[in-house]
Amino acid sequence: MKCRHCDTPLRQGFLDLGFAPPSNAYLTVDDLAKPEKYYPLRLRICEKCWLVQTEDFAQADELFSSDYAYFSSTSTGWLAHAAHYAKEITDRLKLTRESLVIEIAANDGYLLKNFLAAGIPCLGIEPTASTAAAAEKLGIPVIRKFFDEDFGRQLAAQGRQANLIAGNNVYAHVPDINDFTRGLKAALKPGGTITLEFPHLMRLIEYTQFDTVYHEHFSYLSLSTVTHIFGAAGLRIWDVEELATHGGSLRIYGCHVEDIRTASSAVSVLLGAEARCGLQDMATYRNFQVQANRIKDDLLAFLIEAKRAGRKVAAYGAAAKGNTLLNYAGVKPDLLPFVCDAASSKQGKFMPGSHIPILPPAFLDEQRPDYLIILPWNIAAEVRQQNARLSELGTKFVTAVPKLEIA
Repeated sequence: MKCRHCDTPLRQGFLDLGFAPPSNAYLTVDDLAKPEKYYPLRLRICEKCWLVQTEDFAQADELFSSDYAYFSSTSTGWLAHAAHYAKEITDRLKLTRESLVIEIAANDGYLLKNFLAAGIPCLGIEPTASTAAAAEKLGIPVIRKFFDEDFGRQLAAQGRQANLIAGNNVYAHVPDINDFTRGLKAALKPGGTITLEFPHLMRLIEYTQFDTVYHEHFSYLSLSTVTHIFGAAGLRIWDVEELATHGGSLRIYGCHVEDIRTASSAVSVLLGAEARCGLQDMATYRNFQVQANRIKDDLLAFLIEAKRAGRKVAAYGAAAKGNTLLNYAGVKPDLLPFVCDAASSKQGKFMPGSHIPILPPAFLDEQRPDYLIILPWNIAAEVRQQNARLSELGTKFVTAVPKLEIA
């Protein structure tokens, strides 16, 4: 395999999680009687541009199907994050009714509905029919298509270049990151701005967030590597922010390379921090597998001990990261009988691989588990607040990453 960005042969491994099904391929009752597709889930690292990337096995159209079950609006915290961003970027870029905002991977309209309410023209690009339909019900125009360079050029030819192109948690999901980035340039109006949010590789390593690795994530990104990718496409980064979302993310601000705006000091400061953390030193990556194994072993030991003690254990949040963790640990319903999730699109289905049933949150009131494992640890505070009644009844909350904690 060669690097998806710079074409350098990939000789160094970073993480091996064995074989797993796609993390968002939730199963119906009928599916349980059929064969289930598994793919190797391994990461490699490029020693030239330092892009961490999955091995080539799964195809994008197999991962993002028409009945894609992830709806962004399920999380109240994420809705608040999107609303804050929309107001902030509107003021910063002075967006008006004459502007155009394009969001790539618009999902269910969680973000663009804020621009729509402000009277700012917007367009969503969303390949999954289930989420696109939800956005359209809000009155958001949506094109159901994967974004690439050809599509970016089509938008430009139609006079639909954007003042702002937003992409939240999509950049890591694209199999051809160079083609996608050239598409951003083609669809961006002169003087326009691109903002992309994605999990920060530096935080993934620092907090051993191996459960954020799944087939849908083709790339694991640092500011340094994205700077190179943007430069190769005729773009540059003029500002960056560190965010708390998803365990530690970046929001980068990009523009055409000839744009007159100067880069903020935040860019050079963060590049320096990445260098000091050793993101361009192979030694940084060599111990990660051992740390991931420790987390897996600690979770298994906890579940086995709880079962032997006769304790009731349940989980909350049928998240993709939870599927990675459970499948790597080999957890089945005998150790974890059910998972509750607020998304109606997941309820009544089963977790891929583990086949653990997904139930509505109200089921927790009936069962009153002794332990509730919060699989999407990035929203643990939100989950604890929503389930405070369980804590009053004696339920203890558990998170497994970056280490096993019982509260």
